[in-house]
Amino acid sequence: MVSRFAPLMPPGGSVLSLSYIASQRVIPGYGGGMSSAKAQLESDTRTLAWEAGRKYGIRVNTISAGPLKSRAASAIGAGPGGKTFIERAIDYSTNNAPLTLPLYAENVGTTALCLSTDLMAGVTGMTMYVDMGLHAMGTAIDSPAYEGLEKPPMTPGSAN
Repeated sequence: MVSRFAPLMPPGGSVLSLSYIASQRVIPGYGGGMSSAKAQLESDTRTLAWEAGRKYGIRVNTISAGPLKSRAASAIGAGPGGKTFIERAIDYSTNNAPLTLPLYAENVGTTALCLSTDLMAGVTGMTMYVDMGLHAMGTAIDSPAYEGLEKPPMTPGSAN
């Protein structure tokens, strides 16, 4: 798509794509094919940033969004216990991300808006995480390995 639209775009324009943390981490239930596709998309973002930047003067970035209960995500069926994949992913995120606030489509949308403006004119070839910080975590605080340790307080204003 970049090869078709870039010639029509003004220099300084921006191309965005959407990814998910499964491109870099194992997410049980997400599916190997989609994980591989997202990893390729993030790699293509870096390559296209170079190519489209040099040839057309446009920027190319990816947003890696955290779990959102979209119609598409909700289509991944329910597993044991009746919860869908996305419901489990949202629960995991709110229990383990640095910011325990719910993630909304507006969080992703405002990031996309910002990346599309001159405020981010020097940013290209990057994957921007919009996931309340979940990508920064090495282990889950709800892991049995941390049983008995005091959990940190929840983010002010969160429902938890």
